[in-house]
Amino acid sequence: MPIYLLSDDEPELFPPPSKADKSGLLAVGGDLRPERLVAAYSQGIFPWYSEGQPILWHSPDPRFVLEPDKIHVGRSLRKVMNRGTYTVRYDTVFAKVIDACSRVHRPGQDGTWITDAMKQAYIRLHELGLAHSVEAWDGEVLVGGLYGVSLGAAYFGESMFALAPDASKVAFATAVERFKGWGFQLIDCQVETEHLERFGAESWPRKRFLAALDEALKEPTRRGRWTE
Repeated sequence: MPIYLLSDDEPELFPPPSKADKSGLLAVGGDLRPERLVAAYSQGIFPWYSEGQPILWHSPDPRFVLEPDKIHVGRSLRKVMNRGTYTVRYDTVFAKVIDACSRVHRPGQDGTWITDAMKQAYIRLHELGLAHSVEAWDGEVLVGGLYGVSLGAAYFGESMFALAPDASKVAFATAVERFKGWGFQLIDCQVETEHLERFGAESWPRKRFLAALDEALKEPTRRGRWTE
């Protein structure tokens, strides 16, 4: 199956996700300007590549998705949340969150896919009110969190980190409760992980995901800095 080379002149133009290969790889090249990233996410596509590689664009099948109203929070984590061990804040130190995510050691991975170019691209999206961080604080110390992109009633999770027990889990679960209140319809977890499966995320055929995404994008985007 051919891999498509993106044009530098048409940032919103992507091949159909159905053209991706078995690994989910759809296209190569282009850039990380905001217009292209927004167009990609709106079509169920995201960048994922390593330092030294060209930009690689993916749309995996199946897709790992969590519906906010179906989240499962275990009893032990609920106890941590109820104790108020961590304070959860939004969008106060986005750059620090993405930098911390880039430094996390992940089993089976050498280095990080959160390159300097990726950091700068998502910081720019944050400045435009489209990328958001969820942060777990122990007093005034940042101990965990996650970041992602929000469009319509969808949140596209990118990465998370934890420097203290359950910190990222508390941030995630608290955020999902907030998303439920805002009427968010889905959280895109991209690819399957045991960690997110415990929260109730499921593998969806790409066709189902894209149909649900189309519906979610009909809703207005909560643009700008999120507050507690």
